[in-house]
Parts: sequence; structure tokens; C-alpha cells
Amino acid sequence: MLLSGAILALTLLFTTVDPWLDKSGILVGGLDVHVYRDGAWRILHDRPLYTEPTFYGLLYTYTPFSALAFLPIERVPWSAVTDTWLAVNVAVLFGCVLMSWRILGYRRTRSLVGVSVLLTLTCLFLEPVRTTLYYGQINLVLMLLVLWDSARGERAVGRGVGVGIAAGIKLVPGYFVVQFLALRQWRSAATAVAVFAATVVVSWVVLPADSRKYWTSTFFQSSRIADDTHPANQSLRGTIAHLVGGPAPMWLWLLLAGAVVAASLRLVLALSRCGERLLAVILTGLTACVVSPYSWGHHWVWFVPLLVYLVHRAQYRRLWWAAAGALYLAACAWAYHWSATWVSIGVFLLPPSWPVSPILTNIYVIVYFALMIGCTVLVRRIERGVDESAVDVGCAEMGLSVESPDDAGASRARSTVSVD
Repeated sequence: MLLSGAILALTLLFTTVDPWLDKSGILVGGLDVHVYRDGAWRILHDRPLYTEPTFYGLLYTYTPFSALAFLPIERVPWSAVTDTWLAVNVAVLFGCVLMSWRILGYRRTRSLVGVSVLLTLTCLFLEPVRTTLYYGQINLVLMLLVLWDSARGERAVGRGVGVGIAAGIKLVPGYFVVQFLALRQWRSAATAVAVFAATVVVSWVVLPADSRKYWTSTFFQSSRIADDTHPANQSLRGTIAHLVGGPAPMWLWLLLAGAVVAASLRLVLALSRCGERLLAVILTGLTACVVSPYSWGHHWVWFVPLLVYLVHRAQYRRLWWAAAGALYLAACAWAYHWSATWVSIGVFLLPPSWPVSPILTNIYVIVYFALMIGCTVLVRRIERGVDESAVDVGCAEMGLSVESPDDAGASRARSTVSVD
């Protein structure tokens, strides 16, 4: 099934849109990674980061530390940046799939690596992944840093470093500190905060003018990204703006975002108690996307570990394949050709004239709330002892293996299995 899915995904990836199409072809993108490179070039040549447009007239919106982190990209020749970063992102995607299996407690075997390759190829047609690859975005790298932290034991030395670095580059991953605090993982939270603070201090020492500009002005200018009402704003604030037809009222967004955070943290705590570590991490990552003021479609790369989790569940109950299929339909890079040269990618950018457009425009937020409901049901089933999570012939069929699963709670057993 995974082999067929991977072949279908690759076929769709390269046939729904000409891969060399200037404005949306996956092999000729790299806009954002060139912006990253231009930011690094600017600090090397003593040019301001935030008061002048960068590549293609776009404004630099990331932290000053991010420009320092992007210095290695500046060493790559301009003509090779797009292809180099595309290859790096595909490799990182594969790493995210493997790290997701690790959190689930699977041993790294030849069969697992083979399954992971197929899942990686399948995920290439997910809109957040395809768009990340096309623009040359950084989201997959940040997710890998967070997954790396999450895969380590709670008492592991340096746990939290990945979250701190990721937040230092792009602020949204800093939300995982909230998860650490909710789970009373004080050392991980302190490490993440300390590392983030170090990124701010280092960049302030090296780039004092840019740091002052960013933290006293640019940081508060969300309009530098895009209007709230843009269909690509797949956040709670964007959904409110889509529904009211204008900027989201600040009070309403803060009220609803606070309620979402509270509800999600309660679920994260329950999932952690039930041994569902990966699902807890996924829910936190997706919550960060929902409550962020602006979330482009490519921010939702957390659908990748979610797909891994659904495949994991489908090994012992095939009904979970339906959930995986539903996620794939909702999050895939379906294309609409407005003209021979202009193509929109993603369910939320399908024609606004369609009767179902009000639903499609907010599809990722809808998926998020469906996940919240699903997690609630799962927790209740596990707490009642009726969860059907015992390993059966499904694992043998896929060639995957875990150590010492118990029939009453294999999912919980996996969370403590060593995969080193």
C-alpha cells in the first residue's frame, strides 16, 4: 500500500504542475532560501536587514540570529542554492520520518528504513512539504530540531537545545516551551529558554543595530508578512478574518486562541499520561500553527509526523488507513490552473467561486479541530482500557519491530523502547 502511495504521490507531484514552471514548478523555486542567503550576505557586507528589501523586493522577517544561522548558505554559489537546499530539505524530511518512528519506539531496521523512504516520497505531495520544497523554506529543519529534542529522554543532558535554536531562528517553535512547562519538564524548559536567550544575546552583540530594530519595531509588524484575510493564512486568526471578511478583531482572536491553548494543553497532558508521546508533540506543533498570528500552508509540516502516526496505528487496525487517506486528501498539493502559467497549490487556494470555498479556505484549521476531537476520543478509550493498540500481524506484514510490547498497551510500551 505504501509503495503504491509513493508512486502515486510522485506521479501527482510531477504531472499536476510542470516541474519547471517558473511560478510554481518544484524544480525552479527557491525564493525564500535566496532571501535567507541575501540576509546572510547583508550582515557580511554591513547592510541593514530590516529597512531595505531583499531578494525579489521581499522584506526580511526572521530574527537577527537567523541571518547568522544562514551564513553557511551564503557560501553556496547563487546558481546552486535552489538545488542544494532542495536536496537538503528532502534529506531532512526523511530524517523527520525516521525521528517520528523513533519517538514511537520502533527499532531502526532495514525494513523500517525502507518504509520510511516510501513515506518520505509519499509526503512530497503534501502541500506543506511541496511548498516548503518549492520556496526553499526552513520549516522541515526546525521540525527536525524539535523532534530530536522530543525523541530524547526527559533527563537527557541538553534536552531543549533543539527547541531553543529553532525558536532563535523562527519564533513559533518557542511554543514548545509551553509544552515542557505543562508537563513539568523544568530542565528541558529552562534549557530551551536559556538557548533562545543566548541566540538573542549573541545576535545583539554581533548585530546591535539590526537587533534593536527587530525587537523594538519589526517584531510587532505582522503586516510585513501579509493581510489576515489572505486564504493562505491557515491560522485561527486567519479563519476569523476569512469569516468576517476583514482583519480579525484582536480581542476575539486572543480570547479564542487562549481557549485553544488551554484545551490543547489539557489533551497534551492526557496523551502523555497514556504514553502517546508522538501524538502529544504533533498536537503541540499544530497548536503553534493555529494560534500563531499568521501561518502559511508550509508551516503545517507537522502533518508529516501525523501521517507517520496514522500509518503506525493502521498496522493493527486497518480503519486507520481511512484517517490517513482523509488527511492526505485535505492536505495534499492539489493544483488549480488559473492559466497556462499561473497555478495555485493547495486545497485552501482552490477557486473561491466554488460553493464549498468557505470550508476549503479554512481546511487546515478544520483538520486541527478534527484532530482535537480524535485525540479526546482516543484518550478516553485508553483510560477505559478499550483501546485496540495491541501489535498484531500488521507489524509483521510491514517488517517493523518493537521490543517487548504488551497486549494491553503496545503504544505505551513503544514510548520507552530504545531504538539506538
